[in-house]
Amino acid sequence: MSALGTIAFDEYGRPFIIIKDQERKSRLSGLDALKSHIMAAKAVANTLRTSLGPNGLDKMMVDKDGQVTVTNDGATILSMMDVDHQIAKLMVELSKSQDDEIGDGTTGVVVLNRCHRQMAEIAVNSILTVADMDRKDVDFELIKVEGKVGGKLEDTQLIKGVIVDKDFSHPQMPKEVKDAKIAILTCPFEPPKTKIAIATGGRIVPRFSELTAEKLGYAGIVKEISFGTTKDRMLVIEQCKNSRAVTIFIRGGNKMIIEEAKRSLHDALCVIRNLVRDNRIVYGGGAAEISALAVSQAADKCPSLEQAMRAFADALEIIPMSLAENSGMNPIHTMTEVRARQVKESNSALGIDCLHKGTNDMKQQHVIETLIGKKQQISLATQVVKMILKIDDIRRPGETEE
Repeated sequence: MSALGTIAFDEYGRPFIIIKDQERKSRLSGLDALKSHIMAAKAVANTLRTSLGPNGLDKMMVDKDGQVTVTNDGATILSMMDVDHQIAKLMVELSKSQDDEIGDGTTGVVVLNRCHRQMAEIAVNSILTVADMDRKDVDFELIKVEGKVGGKLEDTQLIKGVIVDKDFSHPQMPKEVKDAKIAILTCPFEPPKTKIAIATGGRIVPRFSELTAEKLGYAGIVKEISFGTTKDRMLVIEQCKNSRAVTIFIRGGNKMIIEEAKRSLHDALCVIRNLVRDNRIVYGGGAAEISALAVSQAADKCPSLEQAMRAFADALEIIPMSLAENSGMNPIHTMTEVRARQVKESNSALGIDCLHKGTNDMKQQHVIETLIGKKQQISLATQVVKMILKIDDIRRPGETEE
C-alpha cells in the first residue's frame, strides 16, 4: 500500500487513501518563475490600460450572483476581478493600498461627462465645509453620499445637513418642521443613525427611559421630499447644530449610473482631501512621466546602474503612451513629439492633449495631479516590482510535478 500512497482515517474512523501524486508539489524556479510573474503583472496592467484618461473605456464586471457593475475605476475593477495567479493577487492588493491611502490614482480621476464642472464644485464645497485646516485633514465621516434612481445626473446637489431614506410615519403629519428637536434612539426596531447624531449634536440613547432634553439634537428644518410620480420619499435635516456635516445627493437614470457617480465623486473628494494635506501639485496628462527623460540622462552618470535606470524611465512612459492611445492618437509619434518639445522649450508642463484642445500645455488646460498621489503611485509600484524580481521559486500544493 505504501507504493500507492498513504492510508488515512476520517472523523468516523473510515479509511481512505491519499495517492502519492496528490502529495507532490508543482514548482517553478529561476527564469521560469520570473517570466510567469512578469506575464501575470502585464495581464493585469493591460486590463486597466484602456481605462486610463478622460477617453478611457469602461469595464463591465459581472459577479457570481449576476450583479452587473459598469466602471472605469481601477480599484473597483481589480477588486471584482477573479484572479488566480499569486502575482496578480499582489497587484490587486497594491491597488487597494493605493485606494486606501490616497483614494485615487489607480487609473486616474474621471468625473462623469457633461456635469463634471458641477460635480467638481460639489466635491470642493463639501470638502471645504468639513475640512480642519489647522490639522490639515478631512473627516470623511462628516460627508455622506446618497443616491436615488430618477431624474438626471445634473440634478445632483450638495445638502448642508443629512438625508435619511425614511418618510414621515403618517400622511397627515406636516411635511416640514422648523426648529426641530430630534431624539436619536438605538432600539431593537431601528439601527443607530450616527451621522444624524454628528450633525444635530444629539446623543444616541439606547432606552426611552434615558431620554432627556440635554440628549436631544437640533435642526433648523426637517422636511420630506418626494420624487416625481413615484412614492419614494426621503427626510432632509438641514441647518443643523454641527454645520460641518454634509450630504451629497446623487440622481441618475439607473442604479449603475448612480454607483459609478459615487465612485467618481469618492475619487474627486480624495483628490481635494490630498490637496488639503499637501497643496503641492504636478501637471497631468503624462507631463510628469514624460519628464522622466531626466532619469535617462542621469543614467549616463551611473555606469553600474545604467540599464536599471533606463528601464525605470521607460516604464514611466507607459502612462503618457496609454493616454495618447486611448485618445485615438499614434502613441509613439505623439510621445516623441511631446518629449522633444519638453527639451526644446524647457517646459515640463507639456503633456498629452487628450481633450484635443489644441495645446499640449497642461498648465493652460488646468490639468493637475497631487504630488502626494503621484509619489504614492510610483512608490507602491516600485515596491511591488522589487518584490516580484526577488521571487525566484514558486511551490504550490495539489498539482502534479512534471
